[in-house]
Amino acid sequence: MNTVLFGYLTVIFLAMVFVMATIAFFYVRRLRNRPPMPFGEQIGSAKSVIAKVRKREPMTQDELAYARRVVADRSSVFALAIPGMVFMLGCFYVFGSLEHLHGARPSERTFLGVIPMLTSTNLALRMLSTTRLRRRLAQVPQQNT
Repeated sequence: MNTVLFGYLTVIFLAMVFVMATIAFFYVRRLRNRPPMPFGEQIGSAKSVIAKVRKREPMTQDELAYARRVVADRSSVFALAIPGMVFMLGCFYVFGSLEHLHGARPSERTFLGVIPMLTSTNLALRMLSTTRLRRRLAQVPQQNT
C-alpha cells in the first residue's frame, strides 16, 4: 500500500482532532458557565436520576428538572464531539504509525490507537442511549412532596 495515503490520512485526522477539540472546548465551557442545580451537587446524582427515568419511578420536581438537564446535555450534537475527538486521536495514532513505517510490517504498537477508538465508540453509544430517554421524561410520574 502506498505510504503517501497514510500520510494524507494522518494530516486529515489531525485536523479533525483540532476541529473536534475546539467544539468540545466551547461545549464544556458553556456547560461550566451555567449555574449549578442544587440536586446536581450530590455525588452520583446524574446516575441515580437517569436510573429513575429508565425504571419510570416517581421523581420530585428537582429530580425531574435535573433529569431533563442531564438528558439534554448528553443528547446534544456538540456532546458527541468529545468521543469524536478521542476517536480521531486514535485514528491519527494508527495512520501516523503506519506512515512512519514506510511499508514495513506493522507491530502491535501500531494498533494501540484502536483502544481509544473502541472506548470512544462505547462512550458515544452510551450517550446515544441516553437520548432515547427524552420520550420517557414526558411520562415520568411526579411524587408529591
